[in-house]
Amino acid sequence: MKIPASTHFCMQDRELTVDGIALSRIAEQVGTPCYVYSAAAIEEAYRSIDQALSSVPHMVAYAVKANSNLSVLSLLSRLGSGADIVSGGELTRVLAAGFPPSRVAFSGVGKRDAEIEMALEAGIASLHAESEAEIFAIEEIAKAKSKVAPLVLRVNPDVDANTHPYISTGLHSTKFGIELDVARRMLPHLLQSPHLRLVGIACHVGSMVLDPAPIGEATQRIAEFAVECHKAGAKLEILDAGGGWPILYGNEESVAKSHQIFGQSIIEGMRRGGALDLGLSLMVEPGRSIVGDAGVLLTRVLYIKEQAGKRFVVVDGAMTELIRPALYDAYHAVVPVTQPMQDLSRADVVGPVCESADFFAKDRPLPPLQRGDLLAVRGAGAYAAVMASNYNSRPMAPEVLAQAGEFAVVRRRQTMDDVLRNER
Repeated sequence: MKIPASTHFCMQDRELTVDGIALSRIAEQVGTPCYVYSAAAIEEAYRSIDQALSSVPHMVAYAVKANSNLSVLSLLSRLGSGADIVSGGELTRVLAAGFPPSRVAFSGVGKRDAEIEMALEAGIASLHAESEAEIFAIEEIAKAKSKVAPLVLRVNPDVDANTHPYISTGLHSTKFGIELDVARRMLPHLLQSPHLRLVGIACHVGSMVLDPAPIGEATQRIAEFAVECHKAGAKLEILDAGGGWPILYGNEESVAKSHQIFGQSIIEGMRRGGALDLGLSLMVEPGRSIVGDAGVLLTRVLYIKEQAGKRFVVVDGAMTELIRPALYDAYHAVVPVTQPMQDLSRADVVGPVCESADFFAKDRPLPPLQRGDLLAVRGAGAYAAVMASNYNSRPMAPEVLAQAGEFAVVRRRQTMDDVLRNER
């Protein structure tokens, strides 16, 4: 079984710990299932990406959709991060967490009118438009409010990121981005409109891109278009290369390239596209690569079931806490918290929800387990708690942040009163 290396989730005295804190102690005090995040791991990842881009003016705009817990956002805001948001709710969160509007970019293919109005009133850095229709909507709303909307065109570079189809976003066949010929046709209107100010060009080719070459290629294409816009008279400020920087979940055949190599590939794409001399600030939108490895989902064994020659480990966590395996058939390393990895045999780790897709792992080598044992599902810092649900009327699990040798509950476990509160 492949277990991604970590300097933050380590075995000490035969027990898995987070920055020196026993995970079993957290589970005993908080209960299971629960999410546990390492503040030190988040800071380390952010600083690594920031350093990888240090040779050019830049902003690391954290993709809030990956993990929007207010304590996580506050930590990143204090580090100087920007925020890439995709909803009015996320705008409310980042402002509450201390992000200045000047470090907030609003992406997303389907912004509602009320969300555009919120963004204009807040004075955020940029609205990233993904269609001709959206550009006209933003212009109309800005005119009604006597505002000038700072606009970034998210163009579709038609670059294959070689990732899962559900998280591939840079091809013409997806719903994302404006095709370059449409963007070129719209350019005169954007430059003449009194209520639109074209400030940047953006792209995003997908998530979990293990090789930085497609991101570099896409960056070159938008850099070339930025040069066209500059020659046409646009006063651009931003070149946004998107996100997609990966983490290791434990099933990858090779180690992902370093943050430094990803940064070099993007900057080289800017150079090849001729945009390095335009005085632009490079923006990137990493999410998973900042918080993914910083979290685990703790879950406790309920039953061991032998059936049809298979071993099923039934745990108290479910697809309601981590839907990625059910949604993408995604792999997450599953690690016993106290048992040594010996006497291994194959098992499926499954939850109690009444769906065949409710599993964390299939045919995974695990040691003998029994009722009450703790398991840690790795790589649960991103796209876990944010995608949770109350399916089967299950209260949402708490989130815990470990920091400076202590831990705190940063989102309490839902009660059934919470679940029922809005129903009549």
